[in-house]
Amino acid sequence: MGENPHVWHYGLMAERWAEFNNEAREVPYFLSKIEQYGQPVLDFGCGTGRVLLPLLSKGVDIDGCDFSDDMLKFCRQKAKQAGFNPNLYQSSMHTFEIPRKYKLIYICDSFGLSGSRDNDLETLKRCYSHLDNCGALVVNIQADYSDPDWWSMWLSENRKSLTAPYPEKGNGRIASDGSEHFGQFRLTAFDPLNQSYVREVRLEKWVEGKLDRIEEYTLRGNIYFKHELLLMLKVAGFHDIAVCGDYTEEMATADHEEIVFTAIK
Repeated sequence: MGENPHVWHYGLMAERWAEFNNEAREVPYFLSKIEQYGQPVLDFGCGTGRVLLPLLSKGVDIDGCDFSDDMLKFCRQKAKQAGFNPNLYQSSMHTFEIPRKYKLIYICDSFGLSGSRDNDLETLKRCYSHLDNCGALVVNIQADYSDPDWWSMWLSENRKSLTAPYPEKGNGRIASDGSEHFGQFRLTAFDPLNQSYVREVRLEKWVEGKLDRIEEYTLRGNIYFKHELLLMLKVAGFHDIAVCGDYTEEMATADHEEIVFTAIK
């Protein structure tokens, strides 16, 4: 097995996600898949419940799993406030193991964060083992070539800038409790050969005009393209794999920013 996950979803980052990251445009797409394949459902990498909670509110029988206890803490709090008590599991995706089987599992914006390519493949195998026969896995990847700044990092001359300091702090975001949150993000490593990257973040929280906390975290991820993930899904045992774009039923093209795979057990 490869390296352990190296993610930044703790402390102030988890608080930031819970407070400011609540848009869930993917929900209609997942509801259509749930209607097609059935329940129960597993949100693999559920975070603070951005997608899980709207599905719960629609009456979906759904569980969640995340590597970060901090993210799950906020997910539980938000679920309780809405009158729900979902099953939430703290585990890395490549070691997840429970007796329950699912009709649908989805990984939304989290694939490639398991620590290594071996772990990412094991994650797909874990999904396969936790699905009922004829169940479906839905997983997306970002089309990195659609972002000019990100795609420019494939050129060696542009990677020389990765030693740059954090950008300017910019304007803060005001939370529901009145606290002000700042986030500075930077890319510190990009390896085109191994298709991997490292990002860092510096976070500040201010309360009543005074600095309350400052934290720094590192995120390490792997980059995938269409045919590589198709092959991995087949190695994991899946078949009848559909590849769509931007959480629609349209066949994926080079103009889509997100590539969404639906694979059948």
